Amino acid sequence: MMNLRAVHAIYRFEMARTGRTLLQSIVSPVISTSLYFVVFGAAIGSRISEIEGVTYGAFIVPGLIMLTLLTQSVMNASFGIYFPRFTGTIYEILSAPVSYLEIVLGYVGAAATKSIILGLIILLTASFCVPLSIAHPFWMIMFLVLTAVTFSLLGFIIGIVADGFEKLQVVPLLVITPLTFLGGSFYSINVLPPAWQTITLFNPVVYLVSGFRWAFFEIADVNVGVSLAMTTLFLGACLSAVWWIFKTGYRLKS
Repeated sequence: MMNLRAVHAIYRFEMARTGRTLLQSIVSPVISTSLYFVVFGAAIGSRISEIEGVTYGAFIVPGLIMLTLLTQSVMNASFGIYFPRFTGTIYEILSAPVSYLEIVLGYVGAAATKSIILGLIILLTASFCVPLSIAHPFWMIMFLVLTAVTFSLLGFIIGIVADGFEKLQVVPLLVITPLTFLGGSFYSINVLPPAWQTITLFNPVVYLVSGFRWAFFEIADVNVGVSLAMTTLFLGACLSAVWWIFKTGYRLKS
């Protein structure tokens, strides 16, 4: 039987840490995303009035939310599990009557919750600046939750594999952020030359952004079913990697 009290304890501890570092955890990402919105919305929006019938300012909102969601999910989850390894308190968790599944639920659940809260705050902020409509609220929430959980799992894996604080930043800054910028967050990949459109389809972030944007405006660069399938596939890959780490004990106690 699952120890829900243990899951809740880990989850509550991680969420409390967010409260203690509110400026860093919530305010800073929101301000950074707002600056993106001002720069891209004002500078480029003055030259591009609409994309597929949607004003440019509104068009980039799903991409901005996804950018924050991806980076913050990875960073929150990776730091959450790496810090106990760094301080040695991971041994207290491993020696407690807590299963590996409960550890994952606690840390990944907290990281995903923080990212979803950030995404909703950015969505609310953007709604005051540009006219927004959500054509499919259920699918918007579905893509939001699936993406947050998937990249929180990825961050959990990074936090276990990393052997230094600086390595926690490598994937969010040097991999995820460039892929998000090149994944159609601020433009439609349909404006690219045919060869680059084909190359861009190898970027997994394209499917996340496209599906999320479809939930808002019913426009997408790739079929929404393909977007959902790719998101689910990535989630399954991350779950398999976490299962392998716990099965083998890879770097967990180091």
